[in-house]
Amino acid sequence: MFEVWGFFVLGLAFLMLGGDSVVKGANGLAKHYGLSPFATGLVLVAFATSIPELVVNARAAFVGAQSLALGNAVGSNLVNFGLTLGLAALTAPLVVRWRALSPLLVCFIVLGIATIGLGYDGVLSRMDGMLLLLAFVAVVAFAFARSRSDSDEVRKVLDEYSETRGGLGMNIARFVIAAIVLCYGAKWIVSSAPAVGASLGMGPLLTGLVPVAIGTALPEIAAAVLAARRGQGELVVGHVIGSSLCNLTLVLGGMAAFRPLPLPASFVAFEMPAAVVFALALYPMLRGDLRISKLEGGILVVAYAAWLAFVLVARSL
Repeated sequence: MFEVWGFFVLGLAFLMLGGDSVVKGANGLAKHYGLSPFATGLVLVAFATSIPELVVNARAAFVGAQSLALGNAVGSNLVNFGLTLGLAALTAPLVVRWRALSPLLVCFIVLGIATIGLGYDGVLSRMDGMLLLLAFVAVVAFAFARSRSDSDEVRKVLDEYSETRGGLGMNIARFVIAAIVLCYGAKWIVSSAPAVGASLGMGPLLTGLVPVAIGTALPEIAAAVLAARRGQGELVVGHVIGSSLCNLTLVLGGMAAFRPLPLPASFVAFEMPAAVVFALALYPMLRGDLRISKLEGGILVVAYAAWLAFVLVARSL
């Protein structure tokens, strides 16, 4: 069992290193080919942080561990809204000037409800998956169009996020290294997670919802806390909403498009609705004073802890 836990932790470390390498490589290549720093920063802030979850779920779906992948996709959203955002706000109040984030949060709520409807028959079909993938494309296009009207301060934050060092060769090497590291990290996570979950009395779905989702989110949590200390509330909330949208549309949609995805009854009745409720709770925070206070951050953390306790107790009965 010690060996299994060792591979699980090592896999998490590889995912963290690989995800960071992808972001730096993408920044460098975008700069080399003259792409807009604003556009590059927008994509990387909003969607690049989902790369570890995407790779893990792709591996899980490929080997037939669909329950683990499903749990990770939904569990990552709950961790994003509860732990990542909550702990960052507890570190320092988050001032959010990026006004496109509120409409994007509404997109998540609408798509979350739509996903519940699509899964009401107990499966996400390939057609359902294609619809979610099309929704991802539409969300990216909307994010670009809506963000162009944001303030110069927000554009500066996104521009600065896309800054990186190194020439073409170094950034290509970063991508190659990231591909190798992410491949092995995902392999070790997927192969060890069932045994890790079993040692904690968890089935595949709950393993994906809790230890895998929390583990793959640890780098995001650390980055969010640092960004909060620097006064970069836009980056924190952008990461959370963008990553959640990516998990919902690209990750779940990609899995279903690859192979019809059976859904447990709890997905429609509990896990996905819980993610929507967290998003609904966040909406008035962004629409009000554009500030997530320490108190509101504490509420999000306590709400996630309560959800986690309920899930663990309910599954043990």
